[in-house]
Amino acid sequence: MQALTKMRPTEKLVEIRFRGTVSSINKLRRTATALHVTDLSRQIPEKDFYTPEELSPELATNRAGVCIRGGRGKEGLTQKQLAVLIGVAQHHISEMENGKRTVGKEMAKKLSEVLNVDYRVFL
Repeated sequence: MQALTKMRPTEKLVEIRFRGTVSSINKLRRTATALHVTDLSRQIPEKDFYTPEELSPELATNRAGVCIRGGRGKEGLTQKQLAVLIGVAQHHISEMENGKRTVGKEMAKKLSEVLNVDYRVFL
């Protein structure tokens, strides 16, 4: 017989990702203020130029994974579809995207052919 387990309430977090100009960023800030969003743990200072690392801190620690995920999105592929195209298991793609597996030179070349980017992006 299965025992009932109590589900503990989880905290609901909302993450907003966007592209845009400085005016778009300011509009987002005004919207967050209007919605009474108080925990803006990753506030971005107002300025005209942002480095990729400022907008996505994950780039500093897992650049290859972010590039694979972005390339998949650009090409409209799932992890499973990409895995079939390059001849690896789907969990290898997941591990590379999450920084648990390194991307070697041969794998980078396979990924570059399917995702239409230079292989050096993944190294």
